[in-house]
Amino acid sequence: MKLVFIGAAHEVTGSCHYLEAGGKHILVDYGMEQGVNVFENAPLPVEEARIDYVFLTHAHVDHSGLLPLLYAKGFRGQVFTTDATADLCSIMLRDCAHIQMMEAEWKNRKAKRSSSVEGQEPLFNMEDAEGIIRRIVPCNYNEMIQVCEGVQIRFTDIGHLLGSASIEVWLTEEGRTKKIVFSGDIGNKNQPLIRDPAPTEEADYVVMESTYGDRLHPKDRLDYVKELAAVLKETFDKGGNVVIPSFAVGRTQEILYFLRKIKVGRLVEGHENFPVYVDSPMAVEATGIFQENRRECFDAEAMELVNAGINPISFAGLKLSITSDESKEINFNETPKVIISASGMCDAGRIRHHLKHNLWRPECTILFVGYQSVGTLGRSLVEGADEVRLFGEPIQVRAQIKQLRGLSGHADKEGLIEWLSAFKEKPKKVFVVHGEDSVCVSFAECLRVEHGQRAYAPYSGTVFNLLSNEFEYEAQPVMRKKKDKPASGVYARLLAAAQRLLALVKKSDGLANKDMARFADQINSICDKWE
Repeated sequence: MKLVFIGAAHEVTGSCHYLEAGGKHILVDYGMEQGVNVFENAPLPVEEARIDYVFLTHAHVDHSGLLPLLYAKGFRGQVFTTDATADLCSIMLRDCAHIQMMEAEWKNRKAKRSSSVEGQEPLFNMEDAEGIIRRIVPCNYNEMIQVCEGVQIRFTDIGHLLGSASIEVWLTEEGRTKKIVFSGDIGNKNQPLIRDPAPTEEADYVVMESTYGDRLHPKDRLDYVKELAAVLKETFDKGGNVVIPSFAVGRTQEILYFLRKIKVGRLVEGHENFPVYVDSPMAVEATGIFQENRRECFDAEAMELVNAGINPISFAGLKLSITSDESKEINFNETPKVIISASGMCDAGRIRHHLKHNLWRPECTILFVGYQSVGTLGRSLVEGADEVRLFGEPIQVRAQIKQLRGLSGHADKEGLIEWLSAFKEKPKKVFVVHGEDSVCVSFAECLRVEHGQRAYAPYSGTVFNLLSNEFEYEAQPVMRKKKDKPASGVYARLLAAAQRLLALVKKSDGLANKDMARFADQINSICDKWE
């Protein structure tokens, strides 16, 4: 019985942990890396086709975004997650595939025009996204789920995103049971719409995030409605637009919640009827999913509105842009407006077109409402870049760059410690992950010195034996280097098929001799045909 750390080890994105018990191979999250990642990730300990299950904490792509790639490489197991996360993944994973395919198409067109540019195949395609979505098993909060013999799980609302959860995992091997809790992303208290994080009281081992493990949210929380209204009035008075790069899922719905309050209170004097554009097909779909899951996931304040027949994230003047033509028309409308568009870190999506049209205009405001990873365009803008490149063109930054500070879906240092302190007995080990390198180190040190926790910040590749409570291997950091060009196109599909075949062969040990002989004959027949 062992736990192996793969992704988000001394890094913020690309969450992935591997469990092995009773002959079963399990992943907890399989996320995409975003921004600059300093360290190399260790490979999965087994071929993708041998993974039996995935337990998914929530739908954000740094936790879910590589699931279509897992399917492309032969995974045919089950993905367990909450009902709301299953709904969100149905749109987010399709969107990931769409982005992969569109970026590959763009690079291939560019390659045709220049011999110095190489073509590219998408990492995965829409068929892979559809395939993994069909393998998702929706689960209720607080329900004990028997995954298979020796594996039980339970999802607890962790208050980070609609459907987000910490996952309790019970593993039984050789008659001994160990409980591991994966925190997922621990939510900030008193967020709009969704509930506060629920505690967990018992665990042998805890794997917990540390995104904001080195900072505290302001004690006096900003009046976000008042602050946002002030930004709108200042910008609209100058005749400009307020452009809000926002994650399509979660943060967009929070901003709509604030904007409804501003509209109802008529808080932008002289511009009470200002239009608001949500320019993101995924954000539009996600907003519908928020409505569908409101009974299970909304907090008391939001439910008061719902029970009164009021939609807490809709209002007069809200316009939803679906098609590319509708998106383009937004920037030809000279009325001062709010434009909410993805992605939240400005590295992809329609937001880049809106930045191209508004960054150079001093009367406009670009308002950031979320965390900006190192290496992203959003991070460059909040750090004061004078010029950026968009679609191959230099764009002068003359617009006001502002941040709505303190608006965070992540618990701060105190919130993280509060969640961990809810355990009645200290776990045998607390593994600190999902934070920048220095944050993982400092937060683990804080837990050890100030709170008496047996905390440790593992690097990718570290292997821990859950039965003996010992490290089998303590990995050292491996700095990221330029990778060899990966296999692409149809050849990549062939390699993935070969990996899947190898995984099936390894699973065949124990079959009847006649079945293994027939299987071997079929493989040899294929080899004979192609040789």
